[in-house]
Amino acid sequence: MAHLSLKTIVTGMLASAIAATAACGAAYADNAGRPFDPAQVTQRLEKRVDRALSGTDATADQKKQIADILSAGYKDMRALRDQRNEDRKAMQAALQAPVVDAARIESIRADEMKAADESSKRMTRALADASNVLNADQRQTFFKNWMNTAGGHQRHGGPGKRPG
Repeated sequence: MAHLSLKTIVTGMLASAIAATAACGAAYADNAGRPFDPAQVTQRLEKRVDRALSGTDATADQKKQIADILSAGYKDMRALRDQRNEDRKAMQAALQAPVVDAARIESIRADEMKAADESSKRMTRALADASNVLNADQRQTFFKNWMNTAGGHQRHGGPGKRPG
């Protein structure tokens, strides 16, 4: 078995952390140390759906269907988030052990990547299901607005652009 260098291990951990954070989405952003509140996540999600559908002729029923679909997706992702937290703790323990076990570290990294991939798949499926509730014009407006909002904050200048 090949021995992994510390640089390789740390690079893998950093990549895992970035991927897990990206897959998690706005609903599970840092909660400033407060306990997780599922009702608050649902409320924020409903507001985000309303903002994303502003400027469309979407009905109240369509808005509710989309909010329900996305809420179920976030609920499913909660268990994956918990798994990522456990993996992070396991990685910390493995790296602080008297003897570093490269195979154990790689196993934890692989688990982290699997959870990030599952989160990404679940959110993608929820967004695809939500898109089926809308007609083509509504869908274009919804996704343009959805991608330009993050965690309740409007992005200025579009994706990838910083306010000047």
